[in-house]
Amino acid sequence: MKQKLQTRSKVLFADQGVDIVGDVHGCYDEFIELLIRLGYERSQDGTYRHPQGRKLLSLGDITSRGPYSIKMLQFFIHHLSAGLAEMVDSNHGWKVARWLDGRPVTLAHGDEKVEEEFRAYQQEFGPKKASLLREQSRRLLFSSPSHMMIRRSDKLVAVAVHAGIRDDYIGLESPAVHTFCRYGDVAGTGPDGRPIRREWAKERKARAPLIVWGHDPRPEPQRENGTLNIDQGCVFGGKLTAYRFPEDELVSVPAKKNYSGLAETPLTRYTAD
Repeated sequence: MKQKLQTRSKVLFADQGVDIVGDVHGCYDEFIELLIRLGYERSQDGTYRHPQGRKLLSLGDITSRGPYSIKMLQFFIHHLSAGLAEMVDSNHGWKVARWLDGRPVTLAHGDEKVEEEFRAYQQEFGPKKASLLREQSRRLLFSSPSHMMIRRSDKLVAVAVHAGIRDDYIGLESPAVHTFCRYGDVAGTGPDGRPIRREWAKERKARAPLIVWGHDPRPEPQRENGTLNIDQGCVFGGKLTAYRFPEDELVSVPAKKNYSGLAETPLTRYTAD
């Protein structure tokens, strides 16, 4: 078992603008379509760069459930290395990282598709290249910070986090902070096996900084008490959303299909509720 890597800096300076993207879950085609709509251009080295120097920030869960987890891992490996993007920790990212680290985890809820992709990748490109990609992916996922503080003109203006964060956790790193940021405010498991989530955003007292989060799919972006949910369930047939800062604009592209293979999804449950 390898040691967990040190997390990267938790601060992103957004003086040139930042585009925060919700849960991709392997929906690579929609992801690239969204980047192009946001104005990113493909460079000769294969990276996507914005002509105004804007930076890309992922809310995590780039893998699992959808068709192209490896393409998403490769994208962020290359773009973080080039200083063009950042990504925060997430529940699926944490599970896949531990699997890549050789820990005894059960891959389920779409994470098993990541294992299938790596198996196919090794068959096509050989064990040496597969081993390198596994290590690069492990490093990427393990080094993701629990949340990212976004500063502009040296002022904290927003926080990007996967599943949510308490205001008194902002700027801190600890096991409790990481758990909250990955899973939200979970109060156990219901009879159907689904997590019981407390409504941390509804109960938030502060209004600043803006907290941009994903994890819990909603049919449309939802603003509440200085928070903004931008997980619109692309992998479930919804759409992929980006939040443009400081413009305070939302940009979305529709999913090409419901990749999850599930008839009942978080989106259908949300609509039924």
